[in-house]
Order: sequence, then structure tokens, then C-alpha cells
Amino acid sequence: MNKNKTNWVAVLTMMFLFGMISFVTNLAAPIGTIWKQAPGIEGSNFWGMMGNMMNFLAYLFMGLPAGRLITKFGYKKSTLLGVGIGFFGVLIQFLSGKIGVGATLAGLPANFFVYLLGAFVCGFSVCILNTVVNPMLNLLGGGGNKGNQLVQIGGTFNSLTGTLTPMLVGALIGTVTAGTQIADVNTVLFIAMGVFAATFVVLTFVPFVEPQQAAAADYKIKDLLKYRHLVFGVIAIFLYVGVEVGIPGTLNFYLTDTLGAANAATVAGFVAGTYWFLMLVGRFVSSFISGKVSSRTQLAVTSGAAIIFVIAAMFSTEVQASMPVFTGSGFGMVQVPLTAVLLVLCGLCTSVMWGAIFNLAVEGLGALTALASGLFMMMVVGGGVLPLVQNAIADAAGYMTSYWVPAAGLAYICWFALAGSKVRK
Repeated sequence: MNKNKTNWVAVLTMMFLFGMISFVTNLAAPIGTIWKQAPGIEGSNFWGMMGNMMNFLAYLFMGLPAGRLITKFGYKKSTLLGVGIGFFGVLIQFLSGKIGVGATLAGLPANFFVYLLGAFVCGFSVCILNTVVNPMLNLLGGGGNKGNQLVQIGGTFNSLTGTLTPMLVGALIGTVTAGTQIADVNTVLFIAMGVFAATFVVLTFVPFVEPQQAAAADYKIKDLLKYRHLVFGVIAIFLYVGVEVGIPGTLNFYLTDTLGAANAATVAGFVAGTYWFLMLVGRFVSSFISGKVSSRTQLAVTSGAAIIFVIAAMFSTEVQASMPVFTGSGFGMVQVPLTAVLLVLCGLCTSVMWGAIFNLAVEGLGALTALASGLFMMMVVGGGVLPLVQNAIADAAGYMTSYWVPAAGLAYICWFALAGSKVRK
């Protein structure tokens, strides 16, 4: 590809898709506050986070096939497939408010399993889209710091929709009771289906020249494993996505359970949404500095700061602080534990981690980059595994104890930045 000529149609398309990925992914945690109060589940954080788990579990099965889709069919056809699957995934979630309502299966609401199927199908969609977006933006930027810069700009749109999703769902839910149903958030699901349908139509007719890429179809996973820094990077991505999702997702549950106000779900959704807003701010700032400050430096500094925030948060539950949030009728200052403020600040830190880890891990891979992206997508399953483990610990030992899980993940990421990411020939 000619590094001096940027294909802006392709860039803008990838930016928009980055936003769609976050919109679909971030439906799981706030909707989980509904399911965890359903008869048969009755307050279990583990089951409340299961929709999130199913969404990310799809990455484990689709990661490598998604990488090969690019090498065989190209970026545009792979994107159309991902968008089409996403529409049907959201449709199934909508149908969970119609099918099996009132019935039980294995002691759980029968329509809960319909919802989990929809979340799993949506996971296939966002996996394909993620596999397309990251290497595409990296290639369009010519790799290196410039490639990371485009990934960070795309991440800004990702964080914008990530900010709005829990806020919108929280505002629609209001007060969560045993009688609250997923049908209460049909508006969000209708919006999601509409966006998927419109995007499919637009992408069908929008032409763009795909970046040239060397054929990588004959490469195997064993060819990737000889790159030591890539292997460490794959582990870092597994942990990073778990940290990114687990911090605000568990915070949403924690505040919904402990605030004790009638509008607790609304406030919790907006506090969690603030985390994603700060990710937007961090990615926006990073988009300007990533061309000058190395990915290694950004990752080391932000992971170190996040460790401090998380550990401090675990011991700050008795201290109160004020945050501006939407209360259901308007914006105002609300008293929340200082813990919430510190965990929200982690959004600034996690904002740059995906792009930095990806950029460092694929350094020097050349034609293997697309296949490596598929391997990365498999490890995004960490966004389901770690929050599930974290919330199982929350059920057994309390919310704050559970935050040792993201703290440990951040410690590894810091090590990867300082040592594990160094390329050895």
C-alpha cells in the first residue's frame, strides 16, 4: 500500500464500525442487572454476567476463522457478513422478551436461554468486525505509531457508543425489580437492529479500495508462536479485555445493589457510562500523541496508574464523593462511594491499552498480521472469562475482594509493556 495516500472512505467506514462493536458489546452488562433480579436467578452476579460471557465466548470459536475471512474474501465482504450476523443476534435478544416468558428451564427463566443465544450470536458479529477493523486501520496508517494513531482515533468512536449504551439502558430500566423484563429495553434493541440494517445497505453500495496485503493463507498458527513478543501480547489482550469489561461491569452491579435509592439502576448506568466516556477522552488525547509517544511508554504508564486506582478503590468504600450523573429526571450531583470515582478513572488508563498492545504484539509480523489478528480475537474471550470469575468472587467474598482479579491482570500488562513486548530476532 502507498503509505503517502490515505483511503479516507475506508478509514471512516472502519471508525463507524468501531462504534458499533462497542454498542453491541456494552448491552450485556446493564441488561444483566435485569436478569440477575429474575425469579430463579435472584441476585446472582455470576448469572447476571452470563450474557456478557456468552458474547465474548463467541470470540474463542470465531477468532481464527474471522482472521481467515479477511485473507480469503477481503475486508468489505467480511464486514458485510459481520453486520448481517449482528442484526440477527440482536433480533434473537428481542425475541427473548416474547418466547418462553414465564416458563422455567433447569430452574432458570426459559427466555433467559433465548437471550444467551442472542448474546452468543452477537459475539460472532463483533468478533468479525473487530478482526476487520484493527488490522485495517493499522494497514491504512502504514503500521508503526501512525497505525496505532488511527486505531486510537477509531477507539474514540468505540468509547462514545460505549459511554451512551449503559446510560441509555440504565435510563430505560430506572428501578430494577423482580418484575422488570428485557422487553423494557426494546427501544435500545430496535435502535441496534436499525443501525445494523442501515449499515448493511450503505456498505453494499459504498466502494473503497482495500489495502494491498501479502497472501497469508498458507501460514499456520505454529508460524505465529515462534514470535515470543506476540505470544506475550496475546496473553496481555486476554487479560486486558477482561480488565476493561470487568471494572465497569462489576461497578454497575455494585452500585445497583448498594446505593439503596429508587433510581439506583439509572445512577449506576451513568456512573459506569462515565468510565467509557473517560475512555473516549483518553483515546482522543492519545490520537494526537501516539505519533510521538511510543506504544510501550503509553502502556507502561497507564497500566501502572490503573493498578494504583484499583487498589485504592478497594479500600475507599466508606469515603463518599460527588459525581455528576443523570438521575432519571435530569442531571445533578449524586453521592457515591469514592471507590466508584477511582474505578471510573481507570477508563482513562484502559483507553490506550488495546491499540498499544496490538501495535507492540504485531511488530515485525508483516503478512502474518491478519492471521495474528484472528488469534487476538480468540483471546478476547477474556472479556467474558475474567468478569465471570470476578463476579463469582463477588458473590462469595464481596465486590471489593473481586477487584484483585483486574489488579492482577494490570500487573501482567505492565510487565508486557516493560519487558515482554521487546522483539527478539
